[in-house]
Amino acid sequence: MRRDTSGNAPVVPARPSIGMNKTIRRASVFCLLMVLALLVRATWVQAYEARALADDEHNRRNTIAQYAQPLGDIIVAGSPVTGSKETDGGDLRYKRTYTRGELYAAVTGYSSQAYGATQLEGIYSKVLDGTDDRLKDPAAVLTGERAAPGQVLTTIDPDVQKAAFEALGDDRGAAVAMDPETGRILGMVSSPSYDPSGISGTADGDAWQKLLDDEDKPLVNRALRQPLPPGSTFKLVVASAALEDGLYGSVDEPTDSPDPYTLPGTTTVLSNENPSAPCENATLRTALQYSCNNVFAKVAADLGQDRLKAMADAFGFDTEKLDVPVRASESVYPTGMDKAQTALTGIGQFEVTATPLQMAMVSAALANGGELAAPHMVSRVTDGDGSTLQEFEDGDTERVVSKSTAEQLRSAMVTVVEEGTGTNARIDGAEVGGKTGTAQNGVDNSNTPYAWFTSYAKDESTGRQVAVAVVVEDSGAARSEVSGNGLAAPIARKMMKAALAG
Repeated sequence: MRRDTSGNAPVVPARPSIGMNKTIRRASVFCLLMVLALLVRATWVQAYEARALADDEHNRRNTIAQYAQPLGDIIVAGSPVTGSKETDGGDLRYKRTYTRGELYAAVTGYSSQAYGATQLEGIYSKVLDGTDDRLKDPAAVLTGERAAPGQVLTTIDPDVQKAAFEALGDDRGAAVAMDPETGRILGMVSSPSYDPSGISGTADGDAWQKLLDDEDKPLVNRALRQPLPPGSTFKLVVASAALEDGLYGSVDEPTDSPDPYTLPGTTTVLSNENPSAPCENATLRTALQYSCNNVFAKVAADLGQDRLKAMADAFGFDTEKLDVPVRASESVYPTGMDKAQTALTGIGQFEVTATPLQMAMVSAALANGGELAAPHMVSRVTDGDGSTLQEFEDGDTERVVSKSTAEQLRSAMVTVVEEGTGTNARIDGAEVGGKTGTAQNGVDNSNTPYAWFTSYAKDESTGRQVAVAVVVEDSGAARSEVSGNGLAAPIARKMMKAALAG
């Protein structure tokens, strides 16, 4: 403290104001928090978001890297159905090519420099472009080098695929064939198809737009992604429920089915396609043989929606995540219905929908003694040296119906083909069973009906077997000529013959 030489009181130095100190401290703390926030954000971006930013579909560097070298291939019966071609320059060195692209489009999907990738090309894109972590050895991880691309081996039988593709021809529709015992998908075709090579580059905008504008929607995989009313093919599910629930003891026991049948609580009379068919109180076998609507509507009303839904779900309906490994759209058995609506579901109408894959699964389960094998169209995924990265086991099954029920319904399906509405599916020397369907389309069935056929075939001499489902949405035929036997059964027959021939 300094003293005044004049003898007055000591002079005390001025202190900083308390308010000033608080302001400085607060400013300092705020600045420190801002610095910490920036550090945390920088750390987050580098440690956690770097991969997400690198993988962002809008990051062109990824596309450049993806097409910097040839892609791995999708394999059918030991041969690649895909390839890669060097371009004329630019930063996208290679682009995807396809062998018989239209034939296999429903299997491969497309890999496009401009429009991304779908189906197997999309699901296994990292394996095929060499960026999957499972492909890298420790040295590659340290150096950042790209590994040799892997391959995807499918279960497709080229003969079955070709038979389905050629048989569908210009018809709008789809077909699926699978091995009932293993679940292997042997053929999968959607028509109209498209050539993925035509949209694999960056200068294919016109071709892409043409596909988008096409009212027949060739980019939609109808075999997996187009659920439609299954019509009378759904009667196999209803018959399964009737036998499993004990409503009827066998397929040859007469049912309590008046003809004509009036929908419960209404004055609407449900007619049969063939008025002269012996449908009154018909057995389940006869009702399947002549596709008697009165029988199956009455059975559905008697069972009730809960028991029907339980059976439909056991066959695979209402499965949100059915991956083969491409995800199939959900096939639906509706709920919240009155008794009349439930009766209509018994003939595969009202709001019942199914994909061709789903109806192939129904026939496959019955052909396999009541056990449903998980459907799949990829057997193995390998690295560049052929070592297995992922394998899909055959025969992963779940019991749907008893062995007795399956045996009885197979017998009834054989009657359909031998003596009923499915005669166009007969194959000499083989056991063939099936069920036809003609499903209403549009308000009051104002549009062309859908023609369905689901079936199985067995060759006892070789042990080969196959289950098939076909839907023809539009063939250009006159409305009076649309039927499951007339349009869909011949396609199924050609696919089954190809599968049994091996």
